[in-house]
Amino acid sequence: MIPFLSSDDPFPPVESALRAPNGLLAAGGDLSPERLLAAYREGVFPWFGEDDPILWWSPDPRMVLYAREVHVSRSLNKVLKANRFRLTLDTAFPAVVRACAEARRDHEGTWITPEMLAAYVELHRRGYAHSVETYRGDRLVGGLYGVRLGRVFFGESMFSRERDASKVALARLVETSVAEGIVVIDCQMASAHLESLGSRRIPRGRFQALLREHASLAPAPMSLHHSPPLAL
Repeated sequence: MIPFLSSDDPFPPVESALRAPNGLLAAGGDLSPERLLAAYREGVFPWFGEDDPILWWSPDPRMVLYAREVHVSRSLNKVLKANRFRLTLDTAFPAVVRACAEARRDHEGTWITPEMLAAYVELHRRGYAHSVETYRGDRLVGGLYGVRLGRVFFGESMFSRERDASKVALARLVETSVAEGIVVIDCQMASAHLESLGSRRIPRGRFQALLREHASLAPAPMSLHHSPPLAL
């Protein structure tokens, strides 16, 4: 059994999360900025279906991408050098979140409900949530969004309407992360795609230690960096 939170209840210790399903910690609560920031600071994130209550997760192990360990394939490197796409930062945050919701709904349903959209738009307004946009001309063709706390970026979702559009956005996010001192990008759940880019699983305890050392609740502005500090 997991606790059902009221609006004022703190999260239970992450060590009490279920093993199956991996990381399910609690239900209920709300999606206020204060609740979301407290969740990320503790290594917890919301993930639930359209007909479910709010569900909170802290899986073990945790999938992360250390900013200096990204692996860019030869083919993606060619795409980056060709400058086929125009990249921006924080110019179309709501549109990126809506596009991520549409992409998930087409394949497996979405946890990005209107309530979630409103919550992350408010985090964006307060300077915590950021998006990277990929354009072909004036058309938005890919992107990603997430939350930055200090030197940690918590990736939430990405979408692509053209081949490589989301991968280019992620590569630019990594370049920006290295340039701005972001140590780790949280990928939450494991996937073969993320592993191909250099992500790896680490124990939840190690992830919690990273948060204690690097996550700060002060909002941190970001600027998109195009000059590659990595050997891309």
